[in-house]
Amino acid sequence: MANPISHFPELQLSFNEGRVLGCLLEKEATTPAYYPLTLNSLQAACNQSSNRYPVTLLEESAIEKALVGLRLKGLAVQLQAAGARSLKYKHTLPQILELDAAQTAILTVLLLRGVQTAGEIKQRCERMHDFASIEAVEESLQWLIEYPHGPLVLRHPSGSGRRVETYAHLLGGAPAGDGRAIAEASTEIVELEEEHLWRNRMEQKIQDLQTSVETLSSMMNALRSDLGAE
Repeated sequence: MANPISHFPELQLSFNEGRVLGCLLEKEATTPAYYPLTLNSLQAACNQSSNRYPVTLLEESAIEKALVGLRLKGLAVQLQAAGARSLKYKHTLPQILELDAAQTAILTVLLLRGVQTAGEIKQRCERMHDFASIEAVEESLQWLIEYPHGPLVLRHPSGSGRRVETYAHLLGGAPAGDGRAIAEASTEIVELEEEHLWRNRMEQKIQDLQTSVETLSSMMNALRSDLGAE
């Protein structure tokens, strides 16, 4: 039987499989006391609103299907402790890829958050691995790009609508040709995320202005009352 490490770049994941694998990796690092995960806790992890892009509402059946896919690909196993009512699940990524803690953390955030800059990756990896600098992040990214058995990460240069370099994982399928399709799709995702953040900032500013107006109105009413009393 061939070593699975040698053919993993061709053994691609669906979106749901990538989300489930990312959650298993993340929770192992950040909440080890509750790992491996039950199906319920895995569903909550997949659909949480923080540290996920896009945010999902995956049904239990979709997660079960993703787990079956990961198990068939040698990336997850199902466990049942003696006397336990619920099955639990854990990833088996170290049996497939030879990654250190830094590289695993990067792959995890790319699976969970999609296309990101090196700075965003550094910030979002903090709970899993504390990178000393952006340069340290870029060094690990370069290793993933030059992975001996095939690239695991793709770098999108700045330009053509991108302000800075961004990075995407290749576990969900590399495009045919020169990679322009994934670069164009990634640019659209980054632009959508930037628009989402801009809208949030504008909504917050509007809310702050409304609060300020209400405060000033209350102060004016109080002042009128005081003047009327005199």
